[in-house]
Amino acid sequence: MEFTHLGRTGLTVSRLCLGTMNFGPLTAPGDAHAIMDHAHEAGINFFDTANSYGSAGGPPGQVAQNSEAHRGWTEEIIGDWFSQGGGRRERTVLATKVYGAASEWPNEGKLSALNIRRACDESLKRLRTDYIDLYQMHHVDRDTPWDEIWQAMGTLIDQGKILYVGSSNFAGWHIAQANDAAAARHLLGLVSEQSLYNLLTREIELEVLPAAQAYGVGVIPWSPLQGGLLGGVLKKEQEGRRRAGGRAQETLNQHRDQIEAYENLCDQLGEKPANVALAWLLHQDGVTAPIIGPRTMEQLDEPLRAVTLSLSEDTLKRLDDIFPGFKPAPEHYAW
Repeated sequence: MEFTHLGRTGLTVSRLCLGTMNFGPLTAPGDAHAIMDHAHEAGINFFDTANSYGSAGGPPGQVAQNSEAHRGWTEEIIGDWFSQGGGRRERTVLATKVYGAASEWPNEGKLSALNIRRACDESLKRLRTDYIDLYQMHHVDRDTPWDEIWQAMGTLIDQGKILYVGSSNFAGWHIAQANDAAAARHLLGLVSEQSLYNLLTREIELEVLPAAQAYGVGVIPWSPLQGGLLGGVLKKEQEGRRRAGGRAQETLNQHRDQIEAYENLCDQLGEKPANVALAWLLHQDGVTAPIIGPRTMEQLDEPLRAVTLSLSEDTLKRLDDIFPGFKPAPEHYAW
């Protein structure tokens, strides 16, 4: 495994981040514990979760397969794993998130100082730990002033409950606003941003990536395989191992020619499409670690190849030809 610093911090994290969204609804707790143990064995020390995970597995609208599913279940599974000892907590850079509502009662969600305090304490209990390494805002809250958010985050830092603050699904100007407001309070501010980023979805190259680089914010791409469409979907279709449906099928139909060209290129390289997609992200400036979300042990082992997979300049150009990206704004759309 290779390691890097998270953004401008001195915190060292693995170049792959273990996503845990499937733990509980799609991956049984015992299997999830085994996957986390194996992740440590493989050198992955960076784990990502959220206080809302556990109530449903996978994409929006997918029904949980386990009747025990409930909000916060994934954090509980990780907490049970930590409680086994053996240095599990100490060896893990733990990231979780705050925003989603626990109920429809007022102040049960978003980023008010009240909810940040409550949600953090609840996550700490479920995770069976006394601190969170990276506490991430799962979405921007347009109704709460940055001064209020940073006052709450600063209090948690002073109490030793969190060490670093990150964001997820922010626009570039949100990153700028947040970090300028934090600097005015003499706080470190955002050190990471989780964004949807992959070969098919590259809009963050317009403004989010440039903002993150300017502010020293490490980018953590989620859905690096675009829901599996960059993981050899056409070959799996031919072999009867995958049947896309709904929105995934619409996206596949829309980009079938590109994906076919991509899989042909991967065949020429002698590499699995999923590993090429991950390796491409690791070649992008500002990217810290793509999130991989294995449901099984095999799905954890396969992406490890991506960390050591070097793509030539010619290969990177051919990938850009297949999946054109964006220049930073305003150069992309202005002279």
